[in-house]
Amino acid sequence: MKRAAWIGAGVLVAAVGWAVWHHGSSPSAPAAIASRSVSTGGAIRLAGAVEATRARTVFVPRLAGQTAPTLVITSLIRAGSHVEAGDPLVEFDPQEQLRTAQDKRAELVDLDGQIAKKKAEQTINQAHDETELTQAERDVSRAKIDILQNDLIAKVVAEKNTLALEQANAKLEQLRKTFTLKRTAEAADLRTLQIQRERSQRALEYAEGNSKLMAVSAPFPGLVVLKQVWKGNNMGEVAEGEEVRPGLPILDIVDPTSMQVRAFVNQADVGVVTPGQPAKIRLDAYPELLFDGRVELVAPLGVQSSLTPKVRTFVALVSIEGSAPQLMPDLSASVEIQPVATAPAPAVAALRPGIR
Repeated sequence: MKRAAWIGAGVLVAAVGWAVWHHGSSPSAPAAIASRSVSTGGAIRLAGAVEATRARTVFVPRLAGQTAPTLVITSLIRAGSHVEAGDPLVEFDPQEQLRTAQDKRAELVDLDGQIAKKKAEQTINQAHDETELTQAERDVSRAKIDILQNDLIAKVVAEKNTLALEQANAKLEQLRKTFTLKRTAEAADLRTLQIQRERSQRALEYAEGNSKLMAVSAPFPGLVVLKQVWKGNNMGEVAEGEEVRPGLPILDIVDPTSMQVRAFVNQADVGVVTPGQPAKIRLDAYPELLFDGRVELVAPLGVQSSLTPKVRTFVALVSIEGSAPQLMPDLSASVEIQPVATAPAPAVAALRPGIR
C-alpha cells in the first residue's frame, strides 16, 4: 500500500509538471506565471532610469549658408543651474556671422549702384536708338517725295531717287530689328544684375538670422543638465572656448517638478502591471530617499531580449510624486509595485480539483 501511494503521488506530480510546462509554452504563459506570483503575495520590483516628462535639448545651431565647420562657445551656463524662461543658456562667437552680414550688405549696396547705372545707360541708349529710328523714318518720307518727281526729271536722277528710297527703307527695317534686339539684350543684362542682387539679399538675411541664433535662451523654467559628448578619446562636458560642430546636443533643460521612471517589465510580470497601480520608488544613488509613484503606461508591445528572441521586455512609465534636489535625470532607480491579488488561473486550478 505504501508503495502504491508513492507511485500515485509520483504520477500526480508528473501530471502537474507536464500541465504547467504545456501551459507555459502557450501564448497565455505570462498570465499563468503572473498569477502564481500574485498568489504568493510578493511585490514586483522593476529597474529603470529617471527621466523628465518635460525637457528640451539644446543643440549647436545649424546655420543657413554656413561655411565654417565649427562654432566657438563664448559663454555657457553651469551645470545644475536653475533658470527661468528667457535666461541665457549658451552663446557662440558671432563675429563670422556679423562679418558676413557686413560684407553682404556692402555687396548689396554695390549691386544697387550697378543696377541704377545700368538703367541710366539703357535709357540713354534707347533714346539714341529712338532718335536714329525717327531720322530713318524721315529719310524714307523724303525719299518717297523725291520719287514722285521721277516722271519730270532726267532718267539718271530718277534712278538715284529710286535707289535712295530703297536704301532708306532698308536702313529703317534694320534699325527696327536692331532696336528690338538691343532692348532684349539690355533686359537680360539688367535681369542678371537683379538676380545677383536677390542672391545677395538672401545671403544678407541668412547672415542676419544666423547672428540671432548665436545666443540660446531657456524656453521654460527648469534645471540645466550638461550632456556628455565625445572629446578626443574620452567623454566629457563641453566648456567655454571649445569648438563644436553644428547639430551637436550640448545640454538639456528639464523640469524637476515633473519626473518619471522608465522601467522595464519582464514578460512574466507584465500581466499584473497595469496603469493606475501605486508604486514605491527608490534611487540607487540615494537609497534613503523614498518616493510615491503611480504606473502611468505599460507598452503594449515588447522588445526582444539580446539573449534569446523568446524573452521579451515591456516598457512601463511610472510617475514620481514630489521632488528633491537629488532627483535628477538619468539616475538609476528601482520601482516596487504591489500587484493586486487575482484568482488562480483556470489551467492551474483545474489541476487541483480536490483542494479547497
